[in-house]
Amino acid sequence: MRFCKFRWICTLVGLIFSVVDIASDLLLSLQFFGEGHYAWCALTLTFFLIGSVCTQIFSYSWFKDDYNGEQEPETNMGLLHLLHLGFFTRYYDLLKRSFGCVWRARSDLGFEVLFGLAADLSMLRLMETFLESVPQLLLQAYIMLEHQRTSKIQYLSMAVSFLNVAWSTVDYWRCLRRSLPNTEEMPRGIPIVIYLLYKTLTITARILSLTLIIMLSPWNILVLGSLWLAGTVWAHVVKTDFCTSGCLEQLYRAIVGVILVFTFFNIKGKKTKKEMTIYYTLSTLHNFSAPLLLFLLLPTTAESDFFLPVTVFILTSNTIGLGFLILYYRALHPASRVESDAVDGIVTLNTNNNSTNSRFDRFLRL
Repeated sequence: MRFCKFRWICTLVGLIFSVVDIASDLLLSLQFFGEGHYAWCALTLTFFLIGSVCTQIFSYSWFKDDYNGEQEPETNMGLLHLLHLGFFTRYYDLLKRSFGCVWRARSDLGFEVLFGLAADLSMLRLMETFLESVPQLLLQAYIMLEHQRTSKIQYLSMAVSFLNVAWSTVDYWRCLRRSLPNTEEMPRGIPIVIYLLYKTLTITARILSLTLIIMLSPWNILVLGSLWLAGTVWAHVVKTDFCTSGCLEQLYRAIVGVILVFTFFNIKGKKTKKEMTIYYTLSTLHNFSAPLLLFLLLPTTAESDFFLPVTVFILTSNTIGLGFLILYYRALHPASRVESDAVDGIVTLNTNNNSTNSRFDRFLRL
């Protein structure tokens, strides 16, 4: 399977989205600071820094693991990660190495090595999305609905964050599907669209419902904390084994807890039909109860112009998203159409890069 021109262009587009996302968040934080909204500025920067720090930590850790103890990684690579440039260094490395393959039909690297580099990027990007882009959407939605404060930069930041969610989801789906034996990397048409709609619709409904919960009282931020704690505890219960060190494994489980606040992923590589059913049942009840509680406890807010459109969107988005989920797993999920030792989509990545192979096999499943 070739690392084609389309894949190279997609990597470049992903890099552009990342740069624009960071730039829009920084501009928005400066705007908040200039207007005297210091708490909003601090939160915007905090989400950016948390996402960046975590991705740099895992990126450098994987860089060291790839040496297999044979030699120490380059000193400047550690410095680049310290300066929060390691993530972009990986983009540059992949684009540079694959350029000869896709545009000049020559390369000293095999395609499997390039796909291994792409797999690392897709995992890091998925982490960054749920640590930075999704919380940013939640924060900006709260500011817009509760404080009726909007700006062009704010709209830009939210639009780019939403595109990041969609793009990272598609990119990870592509990499994971490629790991399935006897399966094309990217089927044309319906499967990817259905999966994307399932994820984006359910995540959007989740973000809006959590926004309404926080609008009831700022103390309801503890609800998010309890949801994160439950997800983190669940990662401990199932004993994830993604990382090569205990400290990194604890960080990974904490990140999994954040992801599970907003959407479901198979975190252990086993059949999870029961767990997924429970998750989306509770999530749906929570999403539907948010506008009801706001209507009963804060009737003045419920009379605002945004309440009815947001409520309708939550109900329809959540319902349609779950419909796409059922359709995807009933008819379009790769594990249901290939013969392998896969369990709910977990298989061996077809790559000679053993360290990347091991990482990808233990990461989040569809």
